[in-house]
Amino acid sequence: MASQTSPPILPISNPQTTVTESQQPPIATPAFRAFINHISDSLRNGLSQRRPWAELADRSAFTKPESFSDAALRVRKNYSYFRVNYLTVISVILAFSLLTNPFSLLLLVGLLASWLFLYLFRPSDQPLVVFGRTYSDRETLGILIVVSVVVVFLTSVGSVLISALMIGLAVVCVHGAFRMPEDLFLDEQEPAATGFLSFLGGAASNAAAAAAPVVSARV
Repeated sequence: MASQTSPPILPISNPQTTVTESQQPPIATPAFRAFINHISDSLRNGLSQRRPWAELADRSAFTKPESFSDAALRVRKNYSYFRVNYLTVISVILAFSLLTNPFSLLLLVGLLASWLFLYLFRPSDQPLVVFGRTYSDRETLGILIVVSVVVVFLTSVGSVLISALMIGLAVVCVHGAFRMPEDLFLDEQEPAATGFLSFLGGAASNAAAAAAPVVSARV
């Protein structure tokens, strides 16, 4: 009598332990990395709106304004058209002023790094410990505010920033007053973009959105 063979036993996988990579939750992006990505994307989008530099420096378009009101009107029209270029010029002047004053640059970078890593992006469940002393979030915020006031108003940082901004604004106003805007297609401008810092508004809102969970957790 022929012996009956038993059917092969198939391996059974546990559905609770078998998890594909697509089912795994995505890794959360750190707040600081999200902040940098938002800033870089907003700056990239803003710089894409700049006008050709040859159009900005067109010598044939420079004429003396007839009056102060004419100069103010030219500044306003040129400001609406060349706003990204003007902001770039001010940023270059500010960067040059800081690079020629390395001590002020180091103080400013250190101040910004202190705000970012000691308060904004520091986990709320990890208190700040310095030389064995633990500081609460309120104490950390107060110390950062005092240090910021000292750095900006009692060192060379404030004077460097203010002088660079004044020089940049003077250059922009002189160019806007002597640059005749009749050849600019101002009617084609987007109504939403009406200021120097219009494209930075998106960066500021994105940065606030990135830092909002951290700040709300501390309140």
